[in-house]
Amino acid sequence: MAQNYYDILGVDKNASADDIKSAYRKLAKKYHPDLNKDNPEAATKFKEINEAYEVLSDSQKRSNYDQYGSADGPNPNDFFGGNQGGGGFGFNFGDIFGDIFGGFGGGSAKTANAVQGHDINVKVNLTFEEAAKGVKRDITYMCTQECTECNGTGAKGGTEYTTCPDCQGTGRVRYARDTVFGRMVNESICKNCNGTGKAIKERCGTCGGAGVKRSQRSTTINIPAGIDDGQTVVARGYGEAGIRGGPAGDLLITVNIAKHQLLKRDGFDVLLDVPVPFTIAMFGGKVIIPSLEGKLELNIPENTQPGTVLKLKGKGIKQLNRSGYGDMLITVKVELPKVNGRAKKDIQLSLEEQFPLDKFDKFNNYNKSVKSL
Repeated sequence: MAQNYYDILGVDKNASADDIKSAYRKLAKKYHPDLNKDNPEAATKFKEINEAYEVLSDSQKRSNYDQYGSADGPNPNDFFGGNQGGGGFGFNFGDIFGDIFGGFGGGSAKTANAVQGHDINVKVNLTFEEAAKGVKRDITYMCTQECTECNGTGAKGGTEYTTCPDCQGTGRVRYARDTVFGRMVNESICKNCNGTGKAIKERCGTCGGAGVKRSQRSTTINIPAGIDDGQTVVARGYGEAGIRGGPAGDLLITVNIAKHQLLKRDGFDVLLDVPVPFTIAMFGGKVIIPSLEGKLELNIPENTQPGTVLKLKGKGIKQLNRSGYGDMLITVKVELPKVNGRAKKDIQLSLEEQFPLDKFDKFNNYNKSVKSL
């Protein structure tokens, strides 16, 4: 039985999107292949985590999964519609008969003995803006691919082979042995043809009979808007070629996001600290700020206090796999001028005359509190 996506991420079925994201981040960091080079099981676990997050982070896929047990919706091959909250048996007859009869009498040797190819891990560097808005990235990497000269058969021209005489093309052989319980019949992959069902008469000159060859491959990957540092995009079927006609593995693209000179990220919100002269904070004015949409003119209201946070609604990062956007939060850092000499004394006397201490309510309330201690 397939693992439960909620169990894989360690969250409850009623978990919020933020809970799912938080759980994914922790597990992805824990099982990342680059951090677990001595643990061969980490890559498998990492793939399971990404597959679970890919479904549960998408509202439509999650809804399908909760209702039908599949992100793609109901499976027509499942008996009585599959697992629908106990309404059907959820059995897949193809899997059941395959387990009982070992693939004999149904399907070819190519599918009965197929093995999926390995996944490939690559890293991609993105700018702050590329991660926020999404980007297409050309990726070139080395992997094993089906030999085009022999169409994966391993035979010259793709035709110089015949049916294996040992297994009669099934790719598997049966053998009997006597036990205390009686005569038992078992089966295994045919050693003569290595499970392909074909006996090669003349090997392919390009792949040497292997049916696959290692070469450079290029593809264009869509990096979704809102992706965060360390998250992984899965390109299905772009990994190593499968064995004996099995499906290819996946290409796992992990992103590294460069830091921005001024902007910071908090979830899908963008944070910015802006130094503002005390004259603008006091009397109001405008300052130029950077944003994901380019430079913007920000209005500073009069009497803005140090540490005030101004919000620009919807000017943050696009939410991953959703239509909404985060906000841009600007913290005002009031800056005092550096004045020395006689000019400083004149300014001080002038300000003290215009703004005596009884004009500062918070300061006076603070002093009263101190005196009462």
